[in-house]
Formats: sequence, C-alpha cells, structure tokens
Amino acid sequence: MAPQTDTQTQALLEETRLSSGRLETLSRQIEADSTATITVRAPATDAAIGSIPACTDADVGRAVSRARDAQVSWAETPLKERSDVLERFADLVLEHRGELLDLLQLETGKSRQDAVEEVLDIPLTCSYYADTGPSVLAEKRRRGALAPATTARVTREPVGVVGVISPWNYPLTLSVTDAIPAILAGNAVVLKPDEKTPFTALALAELLERAGLPDGVFEIITGQGPVVGPALIDRVDYVAFTGSTETGRAVAEQAGRNLIDCSLELGGKNPLVVLDDADVEQAARGAVHACFTNAGQLCLAAERLYVDESVYDAFLDAFVGETRRLTLGTGFDFDADVGSLIDGDQLERVETHVADALESGASVLTGGRRRPDVGPFCYEPTILTDVDPDAAVACEETFGPVVSVEPVSDTEAAIAAANDSDYGLNASVWTGDRDRGIDVARRIDCGTVCVNDGYVSGWAAVDAPMGGVGDSGLGRRHGRAGIERYLESKTIATSRIGPLDAPPGVPASWYARGMVGLTRLQRRLPSVSSLVGRLR
Repeated sequence: MAPQTDTQTQALLEETRLSSGRLETLSRQIEADSTATITVRAPATDAAIGSIPACTDADVGRAVSRARDAQVSWAETPLKERSDVLERFADLVLEHRGELLDLLQLETGKSRQDAVEEVLDIPLTCSYYADTGPSVLAEKRRRGALAPATTARVTREPVGVVGVISPWNYPLTLSVTDAIPAILAGNAVVLKPDEKTPFTALALAELLERAGLPDGVFEIITGQGPVVGPALIDRVDYVAFTGSTETGRAVAEQAGRNLIDCSLELGGKNPLVVLDDADVEQAARGAVHACFTNAGQLCLAAERLYVDESVYDAFLDAFVGETRRLTLGTGFDFDADVGSLIDGDQLERVETHVADALESGASVLTGGRRRPDVGPFCYEPTILTDVDPDAAVACEETFGPVVSVEPVSDTEAAIAAANDSDYGLNASVWTGDRDRGIDVARRIDCGTVCVNDGYVSGWAAVDAPMGGVGDSGLGRRHGRAGIERYLESKTIATSRIGPLDAPPGVPASWYARGMVGLTRLQRRLPSVSSLVGRLR
C-alpha cells in the first residue's frame, strides 16, 4: 500500500489533541548518535505520523551506562520519596488521559473503550506497589543456625538496571506495568518499546520526569528488535519481556548465557469453557468481550470456546447475535466497539488462519472478511465452527478477532479440551455455581483462570501474580512476585558466641556429641514465624 500524503496525515492528527510538532518533541527525548530513523505509521489510515531514531549497539550502551550511574543514588533515596514519585505519576496519567488515549489510538488503531482499560491500569498499579512495597522491602528476621546463640536476617537489594522489552498491542500499560515495581525497588529501567508504538512510551517518560523521577532512572531506546534487544540483554541485570513465544525463547537463552534472571509473558491460545448450568446470555456477552477486545490482539483473549452440548445451540445463537451487533471503526471517540489490526502483517496472519480453516471444512457463522471501507487493516469479528483440530487457527495463536466454538459432551471433556495446548496463560469458565467454577478452574492448566469473566477480573487483581505456564512463559508480574523479581536477597547472620566450632581444649568427639544433642533440641524449638503467629 502506498504511503499516505502529508495532507492525509495532518487530517488524521486534527482529530486528536496531537500534532506533528508534539510527536517530534517526544522523539527528541531519545539520546542517540544514530542518524538512521524508523517511520511510525497509524493503522487507522496507514499514514506516516512521525519517525524515531534507529538506535545502535553503542546507543544502547550509553543508555544503560546513564541508567547505571543514576541507579546508585536512586537506590539510596528513601522509600517514601520513591513511592511519592509513583503516586504523582499516577495522578499525572489521569490528568493527561485525553492525550494518552489519543496517542494509544493513533499508534495502535484500537477502539477508545479498549484504550481506556490501559489508562486505568497504571494508577492502580502505582498505588498498589506504593502500598505494598514497604512490607516487601522491609528487613525480615529468620531463624538462626543455633538459636539463641545465633541470629539471621534477610535484606532485599535492587538488582541494578532492569531491561524492559514491551510489545505493540498494549504500549501504555505494558511499557510501565513492569517498570513501576522495578523503580520502586530502587532499580533503574531501560525500556525498549516496540518500534510500531514508541510515542506512548515517550509520553509516559515525560510524565515520570514531571513526577520527580531523576534523570537516567528511566531511559528509553528505540530501534529494530534484532539490533537493540540483544544489545540491551547483554548489558542489564534483569530482563522483563512481553511478546511472542519464539522471541521469548531467544531472550531466555541469552539471559541464561549472561547468568541474569528474566520474566517472560508470552503467547496464549486461551480457552473459554461454558458449563451446562451457565447463563448463556451472560456467557455470550462475556465471551464477546473476552474474544474481541482490541480486535483480539490481546495475550489474554479467548480463541478456543468449548460449550457443553446441552447449551451449545442456545449459547451459539446468543454469541453470534452479540458479535454481529459489534461496530467497527477507527474514530477517536466511543462510537466503535472494535478497532483496527496493527498492520498488514497481522491482517495477513488473520486471513491466512481463516482461509486455512475454511479449506479444512470449517464454517463461518459471522464475519470472515477484511473491511477496507473502514480501515486498511480492519477485519470483522469472526466465529468459526467445525474447525479441524490440526488447522492453524485451532493450534496457533491467531492474535486477531477470530475464534472457534466447539461442543463438548460434559465437564470432563471441556477440561480435557481446554488443557489440550502447549500454552497456558489465561482461561475463562462460565457457570451458575461459583464453587463449581472454582473447582473446574483449579483443574485447568493456566496461570490465571477467571470464573464468569473473560480476563479483566484476573488482570485487574494487581495483588495476585499474573503469568503463564508452558509456552506462555515464566515468572510473574503483579502481586508481591511482581516486585520480588527485581530484588536480590542478602542474608546477614551473626553469632553471639564467636566461631561455631569446637572450643579450644574440647575433644572433637565431645563437641560432636554435644552438637547432636543441640540439634535434637533445635528441631523441637518453634520457628520465629510460628512464635509470631502464636503471639498474634
């Protein structure tokens, strides 16, 4: 497709609070010697909206060096001051939500209501870690080797410089969700946003600076993933990556060679299960949200639906009806339910998956077409049935507005079908009996399972860890685990009696017998934690 003209680009920007000058100002935040640039395009029209530096290995090295220098004094900053920065940042995000929403839609093509989910996530995450951080970071007493003659305590220290590599589908929340706890813990962060959606991350960096974050604590590098990604991993002390399973394996391999830890939130082929006692109307509404939010470009989106055969027809009628009522659009308002795919490559993947399914005997109940009349990369929400189990759409992550629906004989068959995947990120169970739903959820092999909801109740539970199993990744964001991953534990042990060795003049055999006796006694002593529990 030929690039749009400057006139068309200007017309697009006039629908927003943005301008070419504003985008250029954001781009100038990136410190790079490289003169090469990358063009950023708006999916709504395929218009070129600006450019960013294509950073080199040397540019990455300088960014990490600045972060490492800044991290030392940031780690020494009182925790209350670090928390206050995050709380001010949260307030600024809400205050500037209009521009952030415009940026999100401009760069991703998503609908306005889908963009709102991202904006709301940041203040909640900031407040959670500002509240929870002190208890995680506090020094803890542990049982000594020989109580009460010895003591032990554990301190937590920041790992140093954290590299965050974020994707294009949720460039606001996934750029900072992993950075917020790292910063609170006293680390510096170097963020590599996807080259398709850099301006949202740059706007967040600007707000962090206004909130009082010192220079260098949050650095951004832009460029092609194969160039700057490996350069970043080779220089940082921890990597938080969100993206495809294929790339995640490469990230983990390189991190392993460097003996640094990493967390990986990767792909998913998420199941949604409708049990025989479910409210089918409610389940259908929930499934529409679970499947077609952000045009299906959501790692938590449901792509495989398994419905008890006793309610299959009723659910399918309701689900198709709800899906057909969805509206497609790319405007900067709340009129459209579903926005655009990110680019031509993603559109081609969706079309290929649907064509392959149809060739294998699948049926389209609704959708199944691209919509160039709405936007160059828009595709209708699509429901397939009779999908061959070996078809790509049944096995591989489509990452688009395409789902398959299959009847199952009973609950056991639904659980087996849900677990028949190499992925294990998110699942959804619909039932009229919450306790039954929880029991089924325990048997589904996913990092998060939502009962009577698609994904929001799990993602928004920021006090609970979120992540995948199998090909969906390793490690967790959110909860205490979300900040503990950025900390190194240090044990400080003391002895009140000097060296734990045989005293001078005491035969070794006597010392050995004495230590055996003390060991027997030690085994019968309550631990520090149990003593604290009894006192409470």
